Amino acid sequence: MLNNFFKLEQRATSITTEVIAGVTTFITMAYILAVMPTLLANTGMSKETVFFATCLGAGLVTIVMGLVVNCPIALGPGLGLGAYFASVAASQGGIPWQIALGGVFIAGIIFFILTITHVRQILVAAIPGCLKHALTVGIGLFITLIGLKMSHVVTVTTHIGPSLEKITAAHGMANLSFFEWDLNLGSFTRPDTLLAFIGLAITATLFTLKVRGSILIGIIISALIGIPLGLTNVHDIHFSLPALNSLNIGAFDIKNAFNFGLISIIFTFVFVGLMDTFATLVSISSKAGLLDDSKNGGSRLISRAMMVDSIGLCVCTFFGLPALTEYLESLAGISAGGRTGLTSVVTGVLFLLSLFLSSLFIIIPSAAVAPVLILLGTFMISNIQNIDFGDFSEGLPAFLTIIIMPFTYSIANGISAGVVFYVLLKLVSGKWREIHWMMYILLLLIILRFTYFI
Repeated sequence: MLNNFFKLEQRATSITTEVIAGVTTFITMAYILAVMPTLLANTGMSKETVFFATCLGAGLVTIVMGLVVNCPIALGPGLGLGAYFASVAASQGGIPWQIALGGVFIAGIIFFILTITHVRQILVAAIPGCLKHALTVGIGLFITLIGLKMSHVVTVTTHIGPSLEKITAAHGMANLSFFEWDLNLGSFTRPDTLLAFIGLAITATLFTLKVRGSILIGIIISALIGIPLGLTNVHDIHFSLPALNSLNIGAFDIKNAFNFGLISIIFTFVFVGLMDTFATLVSISSKAGLLDDSKNGGSRLISRAMMVDSIGLCVCTFFGLPALTEYLESLAGISAGGRTGLTSVVTGVLFLLSLFLSSLFIIIPSAAVAPVLILLGTFMISNIQNIDFGDFSEGLPAFLTIIIMPFTYSIANGISAGVVFYVLLKLVSGKWREIHWMMYILLLLIILRFTYFI
């Protein structure tokens, strides 16, 4: 039955191979079970509820991907968008996470509408290559900064600067004050800073030696080292499902999500989601040899996969998970021989079984997770080599996109700067034919955002 349903013989694979591939994919992406709860803890969401949402959301949607699309693609919460959500829904001075989650749900609905109307493909084609690559690099730096801060490898001091009364009075201007922020290297006397450096060295070494599952192994070793350092509390380990009344099911606030401050959040999740999922889908499907296979219907496969991930985002938001994307770690399972949806089903089932191991992942300290975010930035920044800085009309927009994201702590600001300057410089240089018509619509939305919604 499995052979006929998943077309195992047609794709030259077997049940054993698919099971091994599914386990391989799970091992390589299981680190998200430790990273996401820690990443979102600063929003006021409990680690236990985030872990539950991650297991349930990633497990169910990945299984559906396998059954409906019959492709070895695994899905889970995206770190880039997860980090962005954590920054806007921070427990100190941020938007309440329930309202921010409502904004993500609205973005998911928009994502679904764009998918069924095929506008999704048009938007992806409209964004020039330089901004696509800059987006990846900028998010990489953004994620790295979060990792450095959460482990206190880098400390950030923010304070209000002195009054400019004496300076501005001479010019008849109103008194002004401004914020200053200082970045400093953390102290090795702090256990979390020390553990972060040790974990980074261990994980980087494993990567260099091409050890499969190096991210998860690095996190586990770091968590063990954290025991004598007083950072990992093994006394909190237990094996049970979380209480249903403590979960964030249906906790999003859609009504207040239409608040003026969430327009940029919704725009960012839709925009980044379009870029991320399309590129990942194409690369994974191509690696699996499905795109050019007319028997398997490569184009239909991509369309069905897009439908699954768009619906999956809405479902995951209902569970309390603010992001969902296809994982490049799926390539590990494909490399192990996975060619059908059975691989995804196995991976999804393992995520569901992980629900009973919540305490093992929740006790992992932030400093043991931080190296993952730092290394992820390393992988993402490599895309900078694809940007043509020799063409100033492309180099400057890309550069602004990259630096404004981490410096203003906002992915949306970086995207906005890139789009504005790309359109401007292409127009003044007489290269208006290179501008896709959709870019003008994006420019208008950005102008409206900064004019009326901030």
